[in-house]
Amino acid sequence: MSLLDTLPEASVLELASKNEVWDVAGAKVAFGSVFAQQKTVVVFIRHFFCGICQLYVEQLAAVPEAALESAGTKIVIVGCGEWKAIQNYVGQAKRSYITMGSWSNAWQSLKTGPFKDPSLIGKQGNFTQLGGDFVLGPGNQCNFAHRMQHTEDHVEVADLMKTAAVTLP
Repeated sequence: MSLLDTLPEASVLELASKNEVWDVAGAKVAFGSVFAQQKTVVVFIRHFFCGICQLYVEQLAAVPEAALESAGTKIVIVGCGEWKAIQNYVGQAKRSYITMGSWSNAWQSLKTGPFKDPSLIGKQGNFTQLGGDFVLGPGNQCNFAHRMQHTEDHVEVADLMKTAAVTLP
């Protein structure tokens, strides 16, 4: 296990749980409320115009709801941009994580981001920020942590679901 995959200390998770985040409707909620009642796979994306992260989120969307319910688990995505970009970011499920080359990915990112809604330019979040994948809750506990080392470093969806005890077909 690398330093990037170490679990956060309880005191750090306690502090983080008090931070406010916005939901898809723009309501402020305590971050800890996201995972207070049940085990939650929390994926931090880089920003809302990242095509690689969007492909990852689309693959997460393909995880069967029945498998999540059976494991008592939900999936939550956290981005660093403005909440208004969330709806444009949600996409259709894909069969694999990275399906395009760099140029295709860049074009797709432009089409689903600033070209789709130019009013979101500058509101997507920090382009240099990396993300990570965590299994949190119920309550302030962390069972799995992975912090991205580069832009294509999310945990494979099948491996992430396995850490959350979600059985995939």
